[in-house]
Amino acid sequence: MERSQVLAAARAYFEAQPKKEFVPGQTYVPVTAKLMDGADLEALVDSSLDMWLTAGRFGREFEATLPAHFGRKTGALLVNSGSSANLVAISSLGSPMAKEFKREPLVAGDEVITLAAGFPTTVNPIVQNGWKPVFIDIDLKTLNALPEAIAAAKGPRTKAVVIAHTLGNPFRSDLISEWCKKEGLYLIEDCCDALGATVADRPVGSYGEFATVSFYPAHHITTGEGGAVLPSDGKWKRIAESIRDWGRDCWCEPGVDNTCKKRFEWQLGNLPYGYDHKYTYSHIGYNLKVTDMQAALGVSQLKKLAGFVETRRKNWKTLYNGVKSSPILSKHLTPVEPTENTNPSWFGFPMHASDALDRDKLTKNLEAKRIGTRLLFAGNLTKQPAYKGVDFRVVGDLANTDRVMKKTFWLGVHPALTPAMITYMLETLESEVKALTT
Repeated sequence: MERSQVLAAARAYFEAQPKKEFVPGQTYVPVTAKLMDGADLEALVDSSLDMWLTAGRFGREFEATLPAHFGRKTGALLVNSGSSANLVAISSLGSPMAKEFKREPLVAGDEVITLAAGFPTTVNPIVQNGWKPVFIDIDLKTLNALPEAIAAAKGPRTKAVVIAHTLGNPFRSDLISEWCKKEGLYLIEDCCDALGATVADRPVGSYGEFATVSFYPAHHITTGEGGAVLPSDGKWKRIAESIRDWGRDCWCEPGVDNTCKKRFEWQLGNLPYGYDHKYTYSHIGYNLKVTDMQAALGVSQLKKLAGFVETRRKNWKTLYNGVKSSPILSKHLTPVEPTENTNPSWFGFPMHASDALDRDKLTKNLEAKRIGTRLLFAGNLTKQPAYKGVDFRVVGDLANTDRVMKKTFWLGVHPALTPAMITYMLETLESEVKALTT
């Protein structure tokens, strides 16, 4: 059988699957969902037929095509999750190799400004590297840190800023990157929830030393598990690639030897001259690579990104208009607003509940009516049990972060939603809010 016949059969199989009818109140409306088509299955099967199980031709294609979506020219580094992407990017700031291009690496006790209202794996690599997180509060209107709050948090040991674009609503990375350059600080943009968003007409991830992204099924495109690191230049890429690939000094592709043309002619560390470069390690590293099947799915999904982002924005706008136009909803729910001078790529539709509305009862009732809900991740990270005993510094009282922990939730805007689902979401939201407040 020819490969083309196998691929055609895979696509036909996918497209022949019956579509499930949406039944309000019975069919679950997920808060996140992947959107797949026959081309995605065809790509998966195509890569599987190669029987090349680690990253290969699809990995190289994905790493070459992804950077343009972040305004980057340097190739991307695929990793096995967005959390791993953060681990690699943040750990890179501590590399002694930074001195080779006149940058000072972070050392034990240095501080990194970040958010208490966020996802833990944006912060965990700071702790894992022996650095101190400096938690700041957020702006309730946008769920992001304001530039002036970041500037006020700087101390004598502050060396970097690591912040996520919350739920696809960007922070002002244009302003913050300029301040970081002036102050000699590193900036990492966690874009795991924001692929396709822009700041000052530039893609998120185009500012700072690194950007990171996730391809978990909940995100804008998916490879199942997966993520990527987007370095600003080849020097940072060399460091991040080493950390991703066991910490080795060698940069050969899988299955390739002697790319440097002097495999047995190096002398590094206290090793004897000529020690095999493939087994010479310049960093404390990991194995965080992906398979070519994951990369193949990413190549296919990336072609559909623009449409996915457009649909997310459309669904967000429909929900926003629905809440704002309803007297009962607009009284008790305040939608988050887009950050000024940005164009979000919404991951969800976040709202703040009024003091008169019990957020927890509302989300439980919505779930009972088969509508998925989520809180803003960890709420206040400083109150999570995992951070008990962690050495961190807090700037301010985190009052807005605490309010988000108690009063904020979000609904889905993903492209698998249908108009009927969104209508049901708004109608149910209105009936449940009315029931809880009258």
